[in-house]
Amino acid sequence: MMEMLLRTNLQPKVKLVLAFLFAFNSIVFAQQKIELEGVVKDENGYEVPYAAIGIPSKYLGTATTEDGSFYLQLSESNLSDILEVSSIGYVTYKIKVEDFLKLEEKVLILKEDIVSLDEVNILAPGDYVKNAIKGAKNTSLGTSHQLNMLYRRFSTEAGKSRFLVEHYIKVLDRGLTSPQYARVEVAEGRKSADYRFIKDKYPGHQVLNVANTNPFRKGINQKSYNWKKIGDSSYDGEDIVIIEGKGKKNKWRWIKLYIGVDTKGIYKIESSNLNSVWIYKKGPNGKLILSYHNRVWAKDKPINKMQQRLLNTSSDKVPVSYRHEAFVLGVETNKKKIKIGNYEGYKKDMGDIEIKYNPNFWNNFSIPPETAFYKKSVKELESIYGVPLESQFQSVNK
Repeated sequence: MMEMLLRTNLQPKVKLVLAFLFAFNSIVFAQQKIELEGVVKDENGYEVPYAAIGIPSKYLGTATTEDGSFYLQLSESNLSDILEVSSIGYVTYKIKVEDFLKLEEKVLILKEDIVSLDEVNILAPGDYVKNAIKGAKNTSLGTSHQLNMLYRRFSTEAGKSRFLVEHYIKVLDRGLTSPQYARVEVAEGRKSADYRFIKDKYPGHQVLNVANTNPFRKGINQKSYNWKKIGDSSYDGEDIVIIEGKGKKNKWRWIKLYIGVDTKGIYKIESSNLNSVWIYKKGPNGKLILSYHNRVWAKDKPINKMQQRLLNTSSDKVPVSYRHEAFVLGVETNKKKIKIGNYEGYKKDMGDIEIKYNPNFWNNFSIPPETAFYKKSVKELESIYGVPLESQFQSVNK
């Protein structure tokens, strides 16, 4: 009897304690997540694309989209940290995270940086390239580190998007002096319905080509190009020279290198091969790490009579393209915390890799804002059979 009374008296108290703990944990969890969303513009009101934005001291960040917008998830512990926005040609913008959250209008204005190179110290274009190659070990992060990135590929046929694959990837990298990535793991993934008629396959995840197609990582044969200085700019207070190399034999080949005058670091690389671009940002120790990459593979592919009818064309060829985009969202340098498993991605096309679908991950993931190109591509995907992209994700991914 006494035992029953004790249980009866304790039950309301236990429920009250459990309710309090649940509420407390909910509050703590809610406080852990901070969402930063806004737009980066210049003084004339134009959006600044692919600017690095984040907390360099902690390897946290992302890049603005082609429309200048950004989205970044942080935790409550980052409130007093300094948020930095840097882009070639502009003065680096700095603001406390807590001060950014107080802004009524989440628009960050970058001021143009005035470049005034000392004519006495200007080198020959080829010498800038030579110095950048020699100094790469000192200017880029060369020790083993993990890149956490969002990798996205849109497949198009006849100018219309027909397939989307998105992966959250962990990459083991050793910087600009290494010709390829050491290891790759697809941690999360999702894809749309596949409406393609021409299914080109690539033997291996296309993220491997972020490194493999980089002309600097492949090794630049300086004697194969005619070098010319085509412009000046700046990055984070350092003057930059823009050096263009045009192929001596293959006139259509070119590369552009954005080189720091003082540090000799490579801040940006552009290449005629796949119309590619690589943008780098500074880490906490000043070493340069990849921030953003995109490239486009395009080709006219032959089609049969059946495909002609399906695509509603009389041509025996159709333009096909893959648009690749990679956002580096974080970097891990602590070897004890680097965890990258081997997987089948070295053998399969990224569209064929089966990853267990985790809707909760994608609903809480720091995905960059939808750009005009992304919205257009999604609209095209949805218009084929009238199925919303979210419904495609749910039905296709298991």
